[in-house]
Amino acid sequence: MYIIEKAPAKINLTLDVLYKRPDQYHEVEMVMTTVDLADRLEFFLLEEDKIEIASDNRFVPNDERNLAYRAAKLLKDRYQIKQGVRIKIDKQIPVAAGLAGGSSDAAATFRGLNRLWDLDISLDDLAVLGAEIGSDVSFCVYNSTALAKGRGENITELPAPPQCWVVLAKPVQGVSTQSVYQSLKLNDIEHPDTEGMVHAIQEGDYQGVCHRLKNVLEAVTLPKKPEVTQIKNQMLQSGADAVLMSGSGPTVFALVQQETRADRIYNSLRGFCDEVYVVRLLGSQQKLD
Repeated sequence: MYIIEKAPAKINLTLDVLYKRPDQYHEVEMVMTTVDLADRLEFFLLEEDKIEIASDNRFVPNDERNLAYRAAKLLKDRYQIKQGVRIKIDKQIPVAAGLAGGSSDAAATFRGLNRLWDLDISLDDLAVLGAEIGSDVSFCVYNSTALAKGRGENITELPAPPQCWVVLAKPVQGVSTQSVYQSLKLNDIEHPDTEGMVHAIQEGDYQGVCHRLKNVLEAVTLPKKPEVTQIKNQMLQSGADAVLMSGSGPTVFALVQQETRADRIYNSLRGFCDEVYVVRLLGSQQKLD
């Protein structure tokens, strides 16, 4: 018996950092949504009480460093599951890219094992479990659009943003999320209009969404990674409606309504970086092809 789940990448439409909490985490406020670039996970039931991770990608660890492994172990321990699982991960989302690939794999593991082991756990309860693994996992459980607060675990679902094309470009070198947050100067932050972004999404206002894209972590990553600024400028010159770095970076995305312009942006970036994708916005829970 086996189950298939897909784990879509996320992008940040806004990312704000409010303050550093007593637990040393940062209090954040983010509007996030999903795109149809996705990892594919297969879950095979094992009678032996163990967790196996299999992947052709050399950057995917097969032990507790893997968030899918940690999600499986958490479910086994919490619900005293004596059966095992073999998780095969077909990795399509770039690693260390600011696209929550690992978090989305963990969320897909929760959903897949919930079915494989007949646990009948609600998405809300899976999202609570996800907060024990990583800040983006709770969001990724829902596969939708949401306002995330706290460390990212307090989720308010939103409608899908207006449909558009998304061009993603990832420079070769990744960035450390921890080092980006450590370098952030909280007193110098220009905060995004999070409330305005939520309103624009609720009203289906594409231009309003474009005008309110903002990520405060750009202030840290852009000076360290000049190629990110170069990609942003190239996207704008090639006709993007709006561009932004996702998460802590270094991936940059462009929003555009016309497919021909998305193709033009894609072609203009091929000289800048190898990992460029043209995808559709998802933004709501759905079966992925």
